[in-house]
Amino acid sequence: MLLKRKLLLVFSIIMVCFLSACAEKDKLDDGSELINKNQFVFAASGEFKPFSYINDDLTMSGFDVEVGEAVAKELGLEPVQKRIKFKGIVEGVKTGRADAAVASHTINPQRSKHVSFSTPYYYSGPQIFTRPDSDIKTVEDLKGKEVAVAKGSTYADTASKYTDNVKTYDSDITALKALSSGRHDAVVTDFVTGKTAAKEGFKIKGQQLINRSEQAIVLPQDNPQLLKRVNEALEKLREDGTLSKISIKYFGEDITKKPE
Repeated sequence: MLLKRKLLLVFSIIMVCFLSACAEKDKLDDGSELINKNQFVFAASGEFKPFSYINDDLTMSGFDVEVGEAVAKELGLEPVQKRIKFKGIVEGVKTGRADAAVASHTINPQRSKHVSFSTPYYYSGPQIFTRPDSDIKTVEDLKGKEVAVAKGSTYADTASKYTDNVKTYDSDITALKALSSGRHDAVVTDFVTGKTAAKEGFKIKGQQLINRSEQAIVLPQDNPQLLKRVNEALEKLREDGTLSKISIKYFGEDITKKPE
């Protein structure tokens, strides 16, 4: 029995050391820290077309992904994609699974308690989507209605302000598919995502645009120098038109400029 306890203690110590080693990051000359010295490991979900989606070879493409790659290039680092389900991305960045997340996260006070945000790299806003024959037009019409949203998104909080009947899905796209096929009364999601889904044949219609929001890159709170470098990279990408070009490629319009 004593031997077993000793072995268990030794095993526990080994595991603690192993996990501590895994958590260590490479510290660069400027004080910023990275998981791997020459790489920018950024998380996206692959669940949020056209912002991020999975290719046949299991790599990711999309607006967010190209922005992440452009930021990495500006930083002089190799871009490395890391796919994490949207609901777990903030925790993934917080615990060191990725250097950052470029995954359409809305800046809000709740998330700001746990992670840092870059300056916004695009501007969006939640919109109500329904089937074309619906009588729902505004937020007042959502009272008592069944509204679908993506897990872990700010749209769940938005929807809950207007109805007690909120259903969650792993992604906005699966919520919109369910709506299109006859389930639920409405979906609250990013207006660009809904508009893109409608163009792709989903039987949905955009209704009231509820408000505007700012989307930013998520970084750990204990890595302020990396936040500074990412903000500098984003500013250069704004100035040279790279962000605008990526936006127009995916949406046919520029959503990276702050609405007036």
